[in-house]
Amino acid sequence: MDTSDPIIKFNNQGICYHCNEFINVRAVHSYKGIETDEQFSSLLNEIKVGGEGRQYDCVVGLSGGIDSSYVAYLAKKQGLRVLGVHMDNGWNSEEAVQNILNIAQILGIDYESYVLDWEEFKEIQLAFLKASVPEADTPTDIAILSCLHKVASKYGAKYIISGGNFATEGILPRYWHYNAKDLRYFKYIHKTFGKGKITTFPTFGFRSEMYYKLIKKIKMVYLLNYVSYNKSEAIALLEKELNWKNYGGKHYESKYTGFIQSYYLFKKFNIDYRRATLSSQICAGGITREEALEILKTPPFKQEVVDKEIEYISKKLGISVEEMIHIIDLAPRWYHDYPNDEKWLKYIYDTYRRLFKKEKLASF
Repeated sequence: MDTSDPIIKFNNQGICYHCNEFINVRAVHSYKGIETDEQFSSLLNEIKVGGEGRQYDCVVGLSGGIDSSYVAYLAKKQGLRVLGVHMDNGWNSEEAVQNILNIAQILGIDYESYVLDWEEFKEIQLAFLKASVPEADTPTDIAILSCLHKVASKYGAKYIISGGNFATEGILPRYWHYNAKDLRYFKYIHKTFGKGKITTFPTFGFRSEMYYKLIKKIKMVYLLNYVSYNKSEAIALLEKELNWKNYGGKHYESKYTGFIQSYYLFKKFNIDYRRATLSSQICAGGITREEALEILKTPPFKQEVVDKEIEYISKKLGISVEEMIHIIDLAPRWYHDYPNDEKWLKYIYDTYRRLFKKEKLASF
């Protein structure tokens, strides 16, 4: 990690607070062999009991990426009755689409696609780009959370299984990606920089989350925290068992997300998302610091690829290449430059965690 996180702090040993927090807090809830195996078995039984009398035990979000594909495979192999759900925002790569179809067909799981209204979603994405903040992909994150909970509620499923995990995603500075559930922030950016009204877009704020958690009793769980998860091994298994195809880079199952994380954030904010992923892997023991530093010697993008991506994304968003370049060149802004509910939400979620301390691995 480096000072692309504006508030990063290092101790006397040169270790940043992200890694210290991971080692001292998150690592406590990482895979520990027999102890975690027993917790995993207990959780699976809890999910199956919760699904009794219902069509599905759980909903699994599918993007066609490594983590979501592997967790769907894991859930099915553990005997869970899975409903796969994909939030289609119009940016899927061909490989990701085929991966999702293969997962559903080969594993024999039911599958639903939640398709966003493109014209409305496009305007929301443009608003976040024009706001010049790192959260260019927050509209997608909000929509994923919302549609997963809506579908789970529709079928009475009490568990949503996510591919999120400590091993590869345990570190992420809030300055790189501020809270997607802050609707005050979201609505201000859309109102200030966007066009039209939000009529169909599935928003998801803390009130929605509390409704689904406390009233509908829906839990989001992270099965990959209960197993020894190695991404390279997962890819090999997926390729062999599910004919899974690589889409060319982290989060490139979505062409837009891949572009934002590999180029937009690096060019505009000097944010190299690989630093967070690699730091997580170092702390989890999956890679050495020396190996990670060697990877970081190369840029996170290829210019010849980026040139084509800018042209494609600009055309799809309905703006010129020149306007996209202008947006990228705008002075960086951060979430605290706009109205938000950070303090209030922190109080709400801190209170929730104190009241529900027993939710450990499940509360990634």
